[in-house]
Amino acid sequence: MYQDPLLLRRHMEKFGVCFSQVDAAFPLSGIDGPAYGLPFVLKAIPWAKHAGCEHVATTDGLQRPAGLSDEQAMDLMRSQYRRIIEVAEAYEVIVTIEVHGYFTTKPEFLERMLCFVDSPFLRLNLDTGNSFIAGQDPVAFCRRFREKVAHVHVKDVSESLAAICRGGQTGIALSHCAVGDGVNAGNIKQCIALLHEAGYRGHLSIECEGQGGPLLARSLLWLRQTLAELGIPEEK
Repeated sequence: MYQDPLLLRRHMEKFGVCFSQVDAAFPLSGIDGPAYGLPFVLKAIPWAKHAGCEHVATTDGLQRPAGLSDEQAMDLMRSQYRRIIEVAEAYEVIVTIEVHGYFTTKPEFLERMLCFVDSPFLRLNLDTGNSFIAGQDPVAFCRRFREKVAHVHVKDVSESLAAICRGGQTGIALSHCAVGDGVNAGNIKQCIALLHEAGYRGHLSIECEGQGGPLLARSLLWLRQTLAELGIPEEK
C-alpha cells in the first residue's frame, strides 16, 4: 500500500502485465477486523483503481473468532461489508469474498455473506484448493455459487498434503505441486466447465509454489490444455 499504484501500473505495462486482483485479506471475522481489516480494505480499493485492477479480495479468519459466537462474527462482518461496498461502488471496483476461512468454506455461511449487501460489486473468489482442503466438494461448491464468481484461484493439492490436512484446515496459501499433478485436478477441470457454462469470462489465477519456475510452467501448460479440451478460448 506504500508503493504508488499508478507508477507500478506503468512499470508493469512495459512487460505487458496487468493486475487481476489485489489481496486485502486481513481477516474481517475477528474482533480486530474493524480496527485493522476494514481500513486495509478501504485503502486497497482506491489503490486497485489507480493500479488498473478491477478486483479486491477479502476474507475471514482461518479459525472460529476467539470471544465471539458465530452470529456475533457474522454481524461484525456484515457491518464492515456494508461500508466496504459503499466505497467499492463509488470506485467501481468489485470486492470478492475468498473461500479461505472458518466461515467462507462453509456454504451455509458463505451464502449469507454474499447477501450482506445487495450489490453487483460484492462477489465471490472461488478457490478450488481451499474448498477441497476444507473437506468440501469443490465441484458442488462451484455449482452452488457459480453465478456469484468474479475471480478464481486455481489450486491443486498433492496427495500427501491431502492425506494430512484435508478436513482439518480451511485454507493453504500455496500448493507445492503443479496444477494438474495433484488429487484435485479432476475437480478443477469440472469447475472450469461449470463456470464457462455459467458465462464466466474472468481470470483463472494459478496458485502454486513458483520458485525456479517449473511448477508454474507445468501448471500453465495443463491449464491451457484443459481449456482446449473443453473448447474454451483463452482470452487476452
